Amino acid sequence: MGLGIKKNDTVLVITGDEKGKKGRVRTVEPGNNRLLIESVNIIKKHMKPSKKYSQGGIIEKEASVHRSNVMLVCPKCDKPTRIGNSILENGKKIRACGQCGEVVE
Repeated sequence: MGLGIKKNDTVLVITGDEKGKKGRVRTVEPGNNRLLIESVNIIKKHMKPSKKYSQGGIIEKEASVHRSNVMLVCPKCDKPTRIGNSILENGKKIRACGQCGEVVE
């Protein structure tokens, strides 16, 4: 996956039913190329009563989104952008905004 989208990045959904929504990345699943984004792709799941859900019933929760369906929102220029990778003089890799060229951290 490289230096792509990371936890706590703000992303914009660019395709699908949730198109146009912004959210913060909660978790990243690198093996599946999927992201869990706050308040995006809410599903309803029928749960049996258990220790975690004593009442049971219909629970609303976030489902994962494929990483190809989102774009990083640059914190500096506040635009959805592609992520460019650069290597500094000391050999450290950084992520850079494709729009304004600022370092994304």
